[in-house]
Amino acid sequence: MASKTSPPAPEPGRDTGGEVVLSAEEHAHYRRLHRAATVRHRKTRYAGASLLLVITLLLAPLAVVAAWVDNTVTDTDRYVQTVAPLAKEPAVQSVVTDRLTTHVVSNVNVEAVTASLSKALADAGAPPAVVSQSAALAGPLRSALTSAVHGIVNRVVTSDVFQQAWVGANRRAQSAVVGMLTGDNSKAVQAQGDKITLDLGTVVDQVKQRLVDQGFEKASAIPTPDKQITLFETAKLSKAQDAVRLLDIMGAWLPVLTVVLAALAVWIAPAHRMMLLITASGIGVMMIVLLVGLAVVRRVYLDSVPPAALPPDAAAVIYDTFIRFLRNSTRTLLVVAVVTALAAFLYGPSRVARGVRSLAGRGTGAAGRALSGAGVNTGTTGRWLDGHRSWTTGVVIGLGALALVLWNYPTVGAVALVVGLVVVVLVLLGVLAAAAGRDGAAAEPGRAGP
Repeated sequence: MASKTSPPAPEPGRDTGGEVVLSAEEHAHYRRLHRAATVRHRKTRYAGASLLLVITLLLAPLAVVAAWVDNTVTDTDRYVQTVAPLAKEPAVQSVVTDRLTTHVVSNVNVEAVTASLSKALADAGAPPAVVSQSAALAGPLRSALTSAVHGIVNRVVTSDVFQQAWVGANRRAQSAVVGMLTGDNSKAVQAQGDKITLDLGTVVDQVKQRLVDQGFEKASAIPTPDKQITLFETAKLSKAQDAVRLLDIMGAWLPVLTVVLAALAVWIAPAHRMMLLITASGIGVMMIVLLVGLAVVRRVYLDSVPPAALPPDAAAVIYDTFIRFLRNSTRTLLVVAVVTALAAFLYGPSRVARGVRSLAGRGTGAAGRALSGAGVNTGTTGRWLDGHRSWTTGVVIGLGALALVLWNYPTVGAVALVVGLVVVVLVLLGVLAAAAGRDGAAAEPGRAGP
């Protein structure tokens, strides 16, 4: 009887029928190499995500400003909407009234009028004392003329005529600010040396016609030059123009590039939720920095305008009115960043996040059970919603984000409205899921991943 022998044990490291058998030492070495490769891979992803995050945060303020320049300056309706309130600002009306009054009175030769009066009195045989004293009427005559012209000009400037002329002129000269910022001096708003001036030609024409109608025939002879008001004066204008030209060029694609880089940073990072939280928080900080920067620029602007060129109150009104949409956009993005960071935090594993999710789950569960007890049973639909909570939550949040993207110039109120609607819809879906009449429908949602 032939003896049976066991097959020889496979030699470690040798191929046995398509499988490689490793010794314990080789297996341990393989695991060390695998862990090292995994660590290197994670470090590479973290490094790439961190680099994209830094670029995103640096570009975020520039993207907001570039989008504002592109939208406000190139969109006629937006531009008119921006500058239209200036016609109703008392500080601006006062400046325009004073400048136009000075312009009109300066074209009236009061001294010639008093000289003619003195000659007429002398020819009429008036006493020499009366004739000599008539020259002293120049001052009171100029004061009376200034008062009369100021009243007429003020009525024009504070009327609907001025507001309509202001809006119409700005609508026709919609590219004026583009010309100013890019150095094109063929527009109503011009850059002259270190000054930015606003051409009031249309307004002067309106005032001239009103003066003629009021009996000031000489007003029709008022010359056309000197119809400008200084808005800004600074030695850094040429540098500002270069920067704005670059922002105008980048305005169309820089915001898109910033969003793409932020999305890539979140996607590349091993911990997506944590990177979303960091990115949103960073963008919020950069929006605060931008708001502080706008306040600093406002101070620089007010200091750069001489009071003789433009009173401080009028300069402040002009600046605040012109950049109000930029300030609103920055505040809106700040709120969006805070809401995004809060959402990312609430989906995390922290005790606070779990507590909030548990509380929300108990609340919707209790409401759903009460609804089911009242005879309203969502049945299959409720069970489907309960089994697809993560999917439905993502869809609702995505639709809310899409609504903000499609919303033209969303404000803080618009963000609050969309966030409120998203929360209401999520609560309703949770209640419907809990009203399916099945035990455990109101269980606490599963803990989100890192």
